[in-house]
Amino acid sequence: MSIQTSTFKHVSYLWDEAKAAELAGDEVALLIYRSNLLGADLRLTNYGGGNTSCKAMAKDPLTGNDVEVMWVKGSGGDLGTLKKSGLAALYVDRLRALKNIYRGIEHEDEMVELFNHCIYDLNSKAPSIDTPLHGFLPFKHIDHLHPDAAIAIAAAKDGKKIVEELFGGTMGWVGWQKPGFDLGLQLKQCLDENPGIRGIFLGSHGLFTWGDTAYESYINTLEVIERCAEYLEQNIGKKRPVFGGAKIQSLPKEERLQKAAALAPVLRGFCSSQTKMIGHFTDDDRVLEYINSNDLERLAPLGTSCPDHFLRTKISPLVLNLVPGEDLSDVAALKAKLAPQFDEYRKMYADYYNTCKHPNSPAIRDANPVVILYPGVGMFTFSKDKQTARVAAEFYINAINVMKGAEAVSEYTSLPRQEAFNIEYWLLEEAKLQRMPKPKALSGRIALVTGSGGGIGKSIAKKFAEEGACVIINDINLERVQATTEEFKKQFGKDAVAATSLNVTDAQSIEKAMVDAVLAFGGVDLIVNNAGISISKSITDHTEEEWDRLYDILVKGQFLVSKAAVAVMRKQNIGGDIINIVSKNSVVAGPNNAGYGSAKAAQAHLTRLLAAELGGDKIRVNTVNPDAVIADSNIWAGGWAEGRAKAYGITVEELPAYYAKRTLLNEVILPEDIANACFAFAGGLMNKSTGNTLNVDGGVAMAFTR
Repeated sequence: MSIQTSTFKHVSYLWDEAKAAELAGDEVALLIYRSNLLGADLRLTNYGGGNTSCKAMAKDPLTGNDVEVMWVKGSGGDLGTLKKSGLAALYVDRLRALKNIYRGIEHEDEMVELFNHCIYDLNSKAPSIDTPLHGFLPFKHIDHLHPDAAIAIAAAKDGKKIVEELFGGTMGWVGWQKPGFDLGLQLKQCLDENPGIRGIFLGSHGLFTWGDTAYESYINTLEVIERCAEYLEQNIGKKRPVFGGAKIQSLPKEERLQKAAALAPVLRGFCSSQTKMIGHFTDDDRVLEYINSNDLERLAPLGTSCPDHFLRTKISPLVLNLVPGEDLSDVAALKAKLAPQFDEYRKMYADYYNTCKHPNSPAIRDANPVVILYPGVGMFTFSKDKQTARVAAEFYINAINVMKGAEAVSEYTSLPRQEAFNIEYWLLEEAKLQRMPKPKALSGRIALVTGSGGGIGKSIAKKFAEEGACVIINDINLERVQATTEEFKKQFGKDAVAATSLNVTDAQSIEKAMVDAVLAFGGVDLIVNNAGISISKSITDHTEEEWDRLYDILVKGQFLVSKAAVAVMRKQNIGGDIINIVSKNSVVAGPNNAGYGSAKAAQAHLTRLLAAELGGDKIRVNTVNPDAVIADSNIWAGGWAEGRAKAYGITVEELPAYYAKRTLLNEVILPEDIANACFAFAGGLMNKSTGNTLNVDGGVAMAFTR
């Protein structure tokens, strides 16, 4: 079988002859190039999934002799972004010699440490558990991928028979076996018993394909996956409707998003009973087809087949017992309805753990669901950070694709519960988890800092993002929002930041911003009321319009944003923080400051009032009082600098030095100083502090509050 490259319909042919020619003679560079191409097409493999390898001759640094070295994707990493630093390099002869001391499948895990004795490049990545799967096959270039089309056949009840008929005996088959040394030996045995095959299907798992050159391996991989996809296309919906046909209809798009926004904070609260989680929502057409179907009730409890899918989506999803058009406005009633469903899921997970655990199994992990399905609306996923939650959704869509294909050509089969447990609680997986960096102080927190398009707000948002929070960049100035969002995405990654417009004087604008935050991350639990303006005029020069504008933005804005945020926080029921950026002018009386100073005093007392009201909700409300933050601040626009200079009898240029000299510490206050103060309240060390004020003014004795 040979498919012309121009006829690929189900996979992307991305090979560039000119680019490859530049890499000719460097097999490792060609391996990386091929891997990046394969990883760029999610129809070929999942994010972080699969591995590739090449074998090439190299000089032994000790003997100077030519030796065969295998370069293979190391533990972790992603094919689409793979670099040489992500490869493990091993002596092929040493790796294969390990079979002489292999004590059998019950001693599988001890072999992983022995891989380190086969390392050729001491600076290379740690070898993964899949290393022997590549090492015992003789081919120069090998691809191990998890394409949905191939797994659909591999997870079908008649998968082996279908492969034999579809490929005319040119593809091998190895039944399900946990990845490791034994599976590597099985692949070699399959090849020995079937010389001349072009690849091997792994039951319920994935695909191995190969070639003598990087290009031959690439084309072979594409052709096999293309053939699988063609076969599925020819059969899907022919014998019976997809997933047994639709049982219910989806709500219109806008209504789906409204339901998701109303429900997500409640779900986040339940899922955060042990660790604060970040959410992701999708109403992808593939998800809706599945969750609206007659087969959902039968298929969802089965779970996934491919280990890569399973590790990220848990044993099975939680299917909500909610109808699409259900009224979700009564939060107490909604929580009362959902609580038993979560209790039932947690009990199911605990029973699964207790039934399948081994004497040396790690302790049970968080029993909350990762994937939550709302028929007619969409899919929610929750995890420790946004990227993991998003990737979990992508993997479950992969699982949906697999179920759809397998059901079309045969009957879908998932991993047996015990096999699934052996993967999830594998000691090697546990060791990998233990090696993960500790969470940052604000990991799992979702922060909305008003006016974060620039100035103090941007600095606060940046500090929070540095400490692990997801941030929603917002401003009334959309150009500032766009510029700051792009900057943050480059620095912190696309999953750490979302953007919205926000006018703090407009309740509808605030409500939309909260909805955007909820749809982006599942909720919000860290609010900084920072947006503001400043007007410095004598009482006789101060206009009524200016007075109203000050109170609208500073006082009403703080009130409206806090009100909307509290509604979301109460849905989550996991506490939260509201931090109000006020001013030393809230307690210090000075000339030409009646409007601004009194508005700031109102902000300060509103902080105390809300602290008293929200303590029972574990929502802390605190004040940061800055003074004279000049750098990159909008406070100096609109004549404020001129007004203050006039009040002090100095020039505008003399203001920075004047403000510094009047402080006890003789310091200029910067936006990052205010950001640090906000982090002091929100970072975890002051969780029992509410109603307090933290002065960041360099020390202004008149502003001492106690």
